[in-house]
Amino acid sequence: MTTEKHDTLRNAAVNEKTEETINHWESGQLGLSEEHAEPISMEEMAELANGFDLELKPISIRLPRTLISQLKFIAHMHGIGYQPLIRDVLTRFTRPELIYLANQLADQKQAETTLSDEDSPAARHLRDCA
Repeated sequence: MTTEKHDTLRNAAVNEKTEETINHWESGQLGLSEEHAEPISMEEMAELANGFDLELKPISIRLPRTLISQLKFIAHMHGIGYQPLIRDVLTRFTRPELIYLANQLADQKQAETTLSDEDSPAARHLRDCA
């Protein structure tokens, strides 16, 4: 057997085992036994609760009924409520979008700086085209 084929088979086995482990965690076969659970004090619980203070602000948003139904179905399949799912979706969108916009602004600033330099090739090109 070639090394490449061996690696492919090994990766497939690892992926299958990983998927199986994920399924066991999500189904509760792993991680829910009382023998591995440890009680925590009220102080520890309060500290944990403080870490989850998200400073949530209620909003009202109009969404199509079918979209809400789809979100509720997806949330149910993941074992969470649809509002936390929507928060997660918005967070996943917002972080990369902010990075994208910051890069756009940086590129725009760089372009403005380049064009303001009358000796830059870009500024000479614009003068020649005018």
